[in-house]
Amino acid sequence: MSVTRKERVVRICLVVLFTILCFFVLVPFYAVTISAFKPGEELIRYGLNLRFDLNVMSLDNFVYLFTGDHAYFTWFFNSLLLTVVQVVLTLLISATVAYGFSAYDFRGKNFLFICVLLIMMVPFEILLLPLYKLIFNIGLMNSYSAIVLPGIASAATIFFFRQYLSGLPKELIAAGRVDGATEYGIYVRLILPIMKPSFAAMAILNGMNSWNNFLWPFMVLSNEGKYTLPIGLKTLLTPYGNNYDLLIVGSFFSILPIFLLFIAFQKYFIDGMTAGAVKG
Repeated sequence: MSVTRKERVVRICLVVLFTILCFFVLVPFYAVTISAFKPGEELIRYGLNLRFDLNVMSLDNFVYLFTGDHAYFTWFFNSLLLTVVQVVLTLLISATVAYGFSAYDFRGKNFLFICVLLIMMVPFEILLLPLYKLIFNIGLMNSYSAIVLPGIASAATIFFFRQYLSGLPKELIAAGRVDGATEYGIYVRLILPIMKPSFAAMAILNGMNSWNNFLWPFMVLSNEGKYTLPIGLKTLLTPYGNNYDLLIVGSFFSILPIFLLFIAFQKYFIDGMTAGAVKG
């Protein structure tokens, strides 16, 4: 099939557009990468820049990261543990709620789903004060439960899963019931395997949010041994001294988990996003 001149122009424009977008996305990663090989004094003097100078670049920051006296890897594994727990619980609970909205008809179903949509419109900053007061009153301050529990029923994740499940044929569930499967068996054996693409998409998005979460953990955690990576990196900048050597190389390594998460699930990511975007 021949390509018209108009289609060719559109394709060229899209290639140019996405090339420009890739440039703006990759430049910060390039700056962080080369800065990880520079001494802290260089960063204090010139800031984060794109200058590639072999005369000042070395592996000293990486040696300090793995052999120095600091709590970086404690913060790293705290964030890793919280991210894994929060993503797993969020996916399972949100998928179960979404399946209920999609597969069953019950009184108040539409009203409850509208409530989910309304929750999506409320900025988290508005909920900070009442949520902080609630966590304080029930005695969960300075605990990981205070970080995990408020987000395990994500309105956005529920909405996405519900849209994804709405595109599945109802005959699948009916066939499972005819074959004698229980409601639990239908959900676990038939529905969850089909939801792999949507799970992959939401795992990446929720994983990014959990890994980069700073404000809420900063408010509820006071024990340095429980700090997450964003909080720990923030403590490296103080009025009494700035540890740029650890800060910049630590920031570089903090990118790796999300990058590996995307690599692991990229096979399903596009399928999950496109299938959840439309119904039918």
